[in-house]
Amino acid sequence: MNIAQEGDLVLLIAKDYKRFLVRLYPGSELQTHRGVLRHDDLLGQPLGREVLSHLGYPFLVLEPSLSDLIQDIKRTTQIMYPKDIGYVLLKMNITSGRRVIEAGTGSGGLTLALARAVAPHGRVYSYEVRPDVLQLAAKNLDWVGLREFVELKERDIAEGFDERDVDALFLDVRRPWDYLAQAAAALKGSGFFGSIVPTTNQVVQLIQALPDHGFSAIEVEELLLRPYKAIAARLRPMDRMVAHTGYLIFARRIYPESATADWGTPPQRPAHEARARDEQQVEQM
Repeated sequence: MNIAQEGDLVLLIAKDYKRFLVRLYPGSELQTHRGVLRHDDLLGQPLGREVLSHLGYPFLVLEPSLSDLIQDIKRTTQIMYPKDIGYVLLKMNITSGRRVIEAGTGSGGLTLALARAVAPHGRVYSYEVRPDVLQLAAKNLDWVGLREFVELKERDIAEGFDERDVDALFLDVRRPWDYLAQAAAALKGSGFFGSIVPTTNQVVQLIQALPDHGFSAIEVEELLLRPYKAIAARLRPMDRMVAHTGYLIFARRIYPESATADWGTPPQRPAHEARARDEQQVEQM
């Protein structure tokens, strides 16, 4: 049974879907637009239940997801959206024990996800040139209990990265093509490179520069997320959707002297091939 303990972060969802992330401490209270919730009434009790405020208004008490944590951190800069972050973790093979570089840190949204993914034996090296932003990222990492897995470095990455032979490197900076030599020097052979930029002209400059610095298998992708109103009697798309947030660029570190072909963008697998493969897998089960 999942029991709420002192110091735990819990997610409270009101009946009108207002959400509150709260760290529980004895004697504390959460004051909301629908009444007061006493932490003492939550501590020692199982998560996944309904509680009432002092006004009798119902709240669900739940364990927060990584997406909840990222969206609730304090920020002074735009953070990456969970829809992009989750895909980056998969595409760049970010798993426990990996060593990963990111720049810039910003408010720490991606940093938090990277730290959760590489824990407990991996390491994230996060570079940021602005000291005030780096301090905020440190506080956010402390808030979710992931600070120990991250080395925060105040540095202009034009000076290069301290690490060598890392597994993956992600650039969230305005001119990522300016730092490809530094990225190549830090990555191991076959290492994963990723970046996010908001405009197509930035994409063009980046993919033009990547092959000149020892990167191949280049991919450019964009993710759109359409939520639905989860009401059985009138299921339909929400009035708003999370559309363009940025273009994701991925590549792999190779040794230029070994390259004899222009690899370009991998071809899209035809839909009928994917279906045939899935049907074959089902037959084998």
